[in-house]
Order: sequence, then structure tokens, then C-alpha cells
Amino acid sequence: MKLPQSHPQRLLLNDEVHARPPMALRPPQRLSYLAMLSDPSFGDVEWRGVRDLAHQFGKSLPTKFANHCRIDLGPFQLTWERHAEFARYTIVAPDDGSAPFESPALELLPEAWISGLPGQLVQATHGVIRPARSRKLDFDGIAQDYFDGNTLVGALIGGDAGLALTDFRVRADGFTRLLIEDRSMTSRQAGRYVQRILEIDTYRILALMALPVAQQQRPFLQTCEHELEQITTAMASAREKDEPVLLDRLTRLAAEIEHRYSASHFRFSAATAYYALVQNRIDELRETRLQGLQTFREFTQRRLEPAMNTCEAVRARHEGLSERMARATQLLSTRVDITSERQNQALLESMDRRAKLQLRLQQTVEGLSVAAITYYVVGLVGYGAKGLKALGLPVNSDVAIGLSIPVVAILAAMGVRHVRRMAQEAKKNV
Repeated sequence: MKLPQSHPQRLLLNDEVHARPPMALRPPQRLSYLAMLSDPSFGDVEWRGVRDLAHQFGKSLPTKFANHCRIDLGPFQLTWERHAEFARYTIVAPDDGSAPFESPALELLPEAWISGLPGQLVQATHGVIRPARSRKLDFDGIAQDYFDGNTLVGALIGGDAGLALTDFRVRADGFTRLLIEDRSMTSRQAGRYVQRILEIDTYRILALMALPVAQQQRPFLQTCEHELEQITTAMASAREKDEPVLLDRLTRLAAEIEHRYSASHFRFSAATAYYALVQNRIDELRETRLQGLQTFREFTQRRLEPAMNTCEAVRARHEGLSERMARATQLLSTRVDITSERQNQALLESMDRRAKLQLRLQQTVEGLSVAAITYYVVGLVGYGAKGLKALGLPVNSDVAIGLSIPVVAILAAMGVRHVRRMAQEAKKNV
């Protein structure tokens, strides 16, 4: 049967749900886990590093970049995964069960390769998975033997199929410790639960990366709120000449707030997403409380939730400040626009008055021009009449002058009007 044409990303999207399957763990085993914060552009470099390591152990990987790889290198298994802003490496090796955490799986890798990993280390864990030794456990003894006497966090997981213990503390070697006891887990279950616990620790750190940003934002927001209060107070009694200065202060403050908001928005959004992942992974553990121990949920709610509430409060405060800035800017801009319109109206009225005055002056000048032209032309007529009289013609110069005055005045007025009309027509055409 011939099917219709598939969407170009159909197979890619279908396979996404099968990506990064959990490893199969059969106790006793030991593992080391590294999470490296790095830019997505480091993906090719990380992939080449994994290929080089495989080559050192006689294995080969394709040259084409992938975002997930699991390979058996003989003494150990290596899993590498590329995520949005971090990469993680998991090394799993058999364990003789005699001395947990004495010989971590990471020691099986070349030291130069480990130190050359790109990015910044955000989480490192040594883990041990061993068969359950007894249903009754001495948690104080386990804390003294494996966790330096620190307070333990743990619970029965997977419907009592296993036991998980940790203290979430980084030791002098830079690693936290995780102890898993297998009571009735399958190898796939063990892999899933170990992966979930490692993800809880990783996403917890990544979510907390927003806390220093929030703490740095607090003094800045307080300063901006004080500045905005001063500006809005000044707006209530500001005169027209003060409005441009206030608007300049307000726009500069708004630009600085938006710059800080843009710089921190991703971190706060990522923290919200990581916190949701932490809660989701804890749900998947299906914890059962052990007397005297904090569960993973209790630990994260007590330590992580307040930090996330702080970040959320700072983010909301920042957004609220931006909205207040927008309203204040709009209000002041409206005042400036009204002032400008009033000034423009006054200017137009002034121009109208000047135009009327100019028209009156022009009319006065035209009248004077007619009078001047009439005066000079009539004088010429008088000289002409006197000349004709001197030639013996019966011409009365006084009469000629008197009769010529209205004629010349009318003709001069008509000429001036014609010139004015021609000037107006030329002005319209321009």
C-alpha cells in the first residue's frame, strides 16, 4: 500500500520519545557522572572528544555529529548526552562491592581527557549500586562510613524496589555521593531511577543558577523604583520647561531596566523550567518515607522552593517595574504632546496675526505705490502739456494735469493689482 507523503520531520519527532534511553544497571556497579555547562556550539568539540576516547580503547564512532552516544569501551561504559545548555557524561563499571567510593569509575578514564572536557563543571557524582544487604539499615553507620557523618537524604524508590541515599554535599574531590541498594529492581528500572536521581541533582543546580542573578537584581530594582518615584512625584508639579528633562530621565531609566530584564529573562525562564523538571523527576521516583530521613521531595521543597520563590518574586518585581515605567512614560509623553500642541497652536495664531499685519502693510504699500506712480506720471503729463503750450498750441497745463490724475491713478491701481495677481499665481505654482 502506498502511503501519502510523510511530513519531513515525522520520523525525527517519532524517535524523539525513544531518545536517550536509560542504561541497564546490574549491581554491583559503580558510576561517575559529570555535567558540564557549555554553549550548544561546543557540541562538535564534545563529539570529537568522545570519538577520540573511543579510538584510544580500540572503538570507532561515526564522524557525523550526534547528541547522544552510549558505547562499551571494555572496562567501562560511557554515555554522553548533549542538552540545551549542558552536556553530561556517565561512566559505569563493575564493582567488587568491597569498598564503595574507594575506586570511582572515573579513574578508568585518561586524566588528560577528563581535564580537557569543554565547558564548566556544574555537577559531579560518584555512585554505587549494590544488592540489598538487609531490610534493617543503620543509617547513622552508613552516614559515618560513606558520607562523612553528614545528614542523609533518601527514601525507598519504585514502590520499595530500591533504596536511594545521598547527602547532596560536595567533597574535597569535587564530587557528591549516591548509594543505591537494589531490592527487587530490574536492570532497566535501576538505570531509570539512577538517571532520575542524577537529573534531580543536575537540574537543581541549574535552577539555582538564577538565584545569584536575582540577588544582584535586588539593589538595582530598589534604585530604579526610587528613581521612578522621584520622577513621578516631580511630574505632578512640573512646569512645561521641566517636561523634556523629566522625559529624558524616564527614557534613560526605562532603557536600563529593559536591558537588565533582557539579560536576566532567559535565566529566570530556565530556572522555572528546571524546577518543574526536578519536581517531575521526584514524582517518577515514587518515594516511600524512611523513618528519620528527609525524602528527596522534602529536601528540595525546603531548600530549592524558597530560592525559586525568590527568583519568581524578583522576576515579577522586574516586570511590574517595567509596566510602571511604560505607564509613566506614556503619561509624560502625553503631557509633552499636549504642551507641543498648545505651543504649535500659539505659533499658528502668531503667524496668522503676522500674516494679517503683512497683508495690511502690503495694502498700505500698494496704496503708496499707486500714489507715487500717479504723482510721477502726472508730473510728466504736466511737463508735456507745458511743452505743447510753449510750442503755441492752446493747451492749458493745469487742466491737463487735473484731468490726468484720475486716469493715471486708475491705471496705476490696475497695474499694481495685476502684478500682485501674477505674483500670487507664481507662488501657487511653486
